[in-house]
Amino acid sequence: MTFEIDVLILFAQTDNTPQNGEWVTQFKKFLDVMLNQVLGEKLNIQLKSETDNMIAPRLDNVAVTVPVLSDNFIRSGQCLDNLEAFIRESEKQNSPYNRIFKVFKTALGWSEQPPRIRELIGYEMYQIDNDTGEVREYSDYFSSEAERQYWMKMVDLAYDIYDTLLALRGQEKPEVKKMYGRKIIYLAETGHDLTVQRNIIKRELQRLGFMVLPAKTLPLEYREFERIVRQNLEEADLSIHLIGSAYGEIPEGSDRSTADLQNQLAAEKSARVGKTNFPRLIWISPLLTNVSERQRAFIDTLKRDIALQEGAEILQTPLEDFKNIIREELTVKAEQPAAEFSGGKSIYLVHDKMDREEVLPVIETLEKKGFRVLTPDFESDLMKVRNRHISNLRTFDVAIVYKGKVNDQWVRMKVLDLLKAPGLGRSKPIKGKAVLTRTGASVNLEAFKNHNIRILETDPASAPEMVLKILNEFEIA
Repeated sequence: MTFEIDVLILFAQTDNTPQNGEWVTQFKKFLDVMLNQVLGEKLNIQLKSETDNMIAPRLDNVAVTVPVLSDNFIRSGQCLDNLEAFIRESEKQNSPYNRIFKVFKTALGWSEQPPRIRELIGYEMYQIDNDTGEVREYSDYFSSEAERQYWMKMVDLAYDIYDTLLALRGQEKPEVKKMYGRKIIYLAETGHDLTVQRNIIKRELQRLGFMVLPAKTLPLEYREFERIVRQNLEEADLSIHLIGSAYGEIPEGSDRSTADLQNQLAAEKSARVGKTNFPRLIWISPLLTNVSERQRAFIDTLKRDIALQEGAEILQTPLEDFKNIIREELTVKAEQPAAEFSGGKSIYLVHDKMDREEVLPVIETLEKKGFRVLTPDFESDLMKVRNRHISNLRTFDVAIVYKGKVNDQWVRMKVLDLLKAPGLGRSKPIKGKAVLTRTGASVNLEAFKNHNIRILETDPASAPEMVLKILNEFEIA
């Protein structure tokens, strides 16, 4: 299909006055430059306010339209009529592609938006103060904050328009890789403080050739929200959840945030279909600032509640490390277990670097008895450390978590890893799990009391003997 106008920007005239820096004119200029860079050609981009004359027949020669949504746009009957006219023309042409890209100049709630475009993905071109949640328009388009938010959204918008224009022209998008088995990723919606990080991950996944869901804005009425999320999750092969400082929006009819609900629904699918059939990655920002009590409670529950962690690997690492882990999860076949020790006597002694000296006598005793002792990697980069840990979780016969100088939270995270081990591609049963702690340094593992984990107390000098005793009870000695 060919069109006279490539991009038509619809806007309210009061949003483009000298007093506000001719916002729409600036937006058009930036979008023009960005699309020129992406497509490698000059496009015909035109502006249309409610005062401009453009009759309906002309609208059938428009490829895509960009309504600049604001309070002024919503109050303008003519702006809404122009948008509706384009929608009707698109329907006449029976185009299967999304040809409307809504841009938010100011914040608008779900119910305030034109009903016909509520479900479409939007591009928020305003600034949100992460500390106060205050919404402001940009006055400096080249500030560091604008680079992170305004320009990232502009890149998103340009690439999405690019995809549609190529499809309308019948051209294939170049350099899209489709070499991996998994095709569809559910990338959960986040609080406003992580929208930039989510967009970065979304773009990288799309460049690798994966489809990313949700493809539409999630509704803010709970029953419809739940229906759409469940439907998207059923299509997905893996889900990714980003947790930050903001609790996020709460759908009408619910008392929990969208991030909380999406995680719960994904955990339910993982429990139903099996961890290996629907793995999940949960990233908790290591830079949590001004966290509300409700969000802190959600994060604490997420770290502690086994049901919410179903099928999930929880990481609190720098974002770049997390992105590397995503790439590894999607491009390396986790179903291929590492080579197993034929003797059936592999012991994974899980401990922290600060307790290394205390566990050395245990390691030496076990090796003298003919056991293969698996230990964590403390020296390599994050990816190698993680790979070693996962390999150990796939191959151990008995796992013992050693609690020396570490706190209860560290122990709970390691115990959760042991509980997730069956979903990592193991091909043999686990013979036993235990936590070994110093005498008097009790550990609270009440949440795991139904998971056959033995709690042992001893002093460091008696630890080797205690370990041999428990291995005998596990019938592995």
